[in-house]
Amino acid sequence: MLAMAMAMALAALPLQAQVPPAQVVTPPVQQATVEADGIRTEATVIVDGTQPGPGLWLVRKGGHDLWILGTVRPLPAGMQWQTTQIDSVIANAQEVLYAPSLSVGSDIGKFRALLLLPSLIGVKNNPDGKRLSDVLSPETYVRWSAFRDRFLDRDADKLRPAFAAESLWRAAIKRSGMSDKNIAQSAVAAAVERHHPNVTLVNHSIKVKDPKATLKQFKASSLEDLDCLERTLDRLGEDMETLRARANAWATGDVAALRAMPQTDQYQACMEAVTESGIGRKLGMGDVAAKLREEWYAKAEAALGANTTTFAVLPMQELLRPGGVVDTLKAKGYTVLAPDE
Repeated sequence: MLAMAMAMALAALPLQAQVPPAQVVTPPVQQATVEADGIRTEATVIVDGTQPGPGLWLVRKGGHDLWILGTVRPLPAGMQWQTTQIDSVIANAQEVLYAPSLSVGSDIGKFRALLLLPSLIGVKNNPDGKRLSDVLSPETYVRWSAFRDRFLDRDADKLRPAFAAESLWRAAIKRSGMSDKNIAQSAVAAAVERHHPNVTLVNHSIKVKDPKATLKQFKASSLEDLDCLERTLDRLGEDMETLRARANAWATGDVAALRAMPQTDQYQACMEAVTESGIGRKLGMGDVAAKLREEWYAKAEAALGANTTTFAVLPMQELLRPGGVVDTLKAKGYTVLAPDE
């Protein structure tokens, strides 16, 4: 989560028909229960086995096609994704456009980087030796403590809220039969390796000239990350059942179910805890999400104009949210069809 922030037509029918039928496991609907500590115990069964995934969106203008894979995380840990469709598209694509991303690096050598690791670990802790009981509201700390006692240990109280949120998120997702691994990135990278289309990145890269001084400043700075932890607690509490249902819907290709679910998540709040902080803006991270979004549109339209076939990857919420990619491209005059259209 926070590590991600630091390191974003009918013609479809013949292609989809080429995909062998998947062995889909439909999970039974069960009721979640609430434990004495107020944390919901999730009952929805996570699918496993071979699954088809969500299909591809098609953006078309004239004889030029842009196929978009919408990604979701977390996903069922035991799922084997049937990737025949994306492999077929990438095999015929002239270009692959990756999802927007932010990376932070420096010009220092590997040896000096290793020397900085102790400092980097210290960045995760609250400044001045404070604990979460000192920086959270009493109400939020009670909620945090219940989750911490179930999934982590009391040493987690030393962490800044954003890093505490990340540690809790990873532990809870793993316990719930899901995985936060980016399997879409791995599958697309493997297909690119096989078929060798041109690759286009949408990346905002930050170069840190003096990492040691920057880390020292970062350790002493406060982050606007309380919202990140609070939203994570919300998702692991009331929204965990939605997370599991979304993971199942993506795996089984149920686009209608994905559409019906809320598209909000905590990732944006956790990313902005770093990018919109004083130190983040000083490093050039301010408004990075908006900048990356505009860069993606520019490169997607350029690819549509130049290529017969382009393949792209985006977070599913960018495709489904009102005013997102689908609405924007339709307003620009493109035909946009969802996998179930």
